[in-house]
Amino acid sequence: MKALVYDGPGRRSWTDCPDPEITAPTDAVIRVDAVTICGTDLHILKGDVPEVERGRILGHEAVGTVLRTGDAVTSVRPGDRVLASCISACGRCEYCRRGSYGQCLGGGGWVLGHLVDGVQAELARIPFADTSLYPLPAAVSDESAVLLADIIPTSYEVGVRNGQIGPGDVVAIVGAGPIGLAAVATARLYSPASIIVVDKEPSRLAAAKDAGADLTVLPEEAEAVVREAGGGLGADVALEAVGVPETFELCAELVRPGGHVANIGVHGKPATLHLERLWIRNVTITTGLVDTSSTPMLLRMVAAGRLDTGRLVTHRFGLHEMDEAYDVFAHPQDSGALKVVLFRE
Repeated sequence: MKALVYDGPGRRSWTDCPDPEITAPTDAVIRVDAVTICGTDLHILKGDVPEVERGRILGHEAVGTVLRTGDAVTSVRPGDRVLASCISACGRCEYCRRGSYGQCLGGGGWVLGHLVDGVQAELARIPFADTSLYPLPAAVSDESAVLLADIIPTSYEVGVRNGQIGPGDVVAIVGAGPIGLAAVATARLYSPASIIVVDKEPSRLAAAKDAGADLTVLPEEAEAVVREAGGGLGADVALEAVGVPETFELCAELVRPGGHVANIGVHGKPATLHLERLWIRNVTITTGLVDTSSTPMLLRMVAAGRLDTGRLVTHRFGLHEMDEAYDVFAHPQDSGALKVVLFRE
């Protein structure tokens, strides 16, 4: 089969690899029908995730068709159309029993494209298939479903839910990439008074407006605009959706006393935490890796037409065009890319 292989910082190749095999009775092998590229994949290519070894097949977001299953798998069978979650769950450890699958102690968590071979390939092995694959209703397209593998539950769980957004809140979202736009869509479910999106790229601010943001603003103007929207105090909730020190530090400036900073972005460098200013303001800061415990609920909402994920996709490719898709996704300032999806046919 062909797969996208990490060859060390700054190097990748779409190349021939051995077909995956069932190695545990809880495994399934899927044919990949749709797959996407994540900002985390770009972090890996920059060398920000040193646990990823050379030779690793990347990718952790896919829709596929089950080809084979191990003897212990009971919830899916060959021929089923499934969503492959970015998080694998053993289903038995202490954290899985709490629904905190991202912290799985039994060999799961974020392993696809990280600690084991991922899904940017023609075929993929999925560990813990019973608790890591989700059968898809016919009403949900491959393109809509693949966004539920990571960015929609990540934005919802790590951003909106951890940030405790509520009706009437002023919400500032720093970063209008795919995660930030998914945060706009899921924040709207809680009827905030105002959603303000901050980004330096005009095209992404336009996309945020289209996604439902009430106000869009450049970083240098953000503090004044957010403070005014918050009655002179700032945002009730500030969501960091980029993963660089400057955006985290900006969120800490935008939040009001008693407010909440929810960090969603993947950080590869230290950020300064100004406790000398924050300690007296009763600010809560949360971080997190997605658990995907919300995936069944979000899937029901997409199937019912209550959550629109389609507008996040700007570019579509064939699976064999993986290198081109990476180049487009990695240079959004030139391509205007938000989310790219690659299809088997």
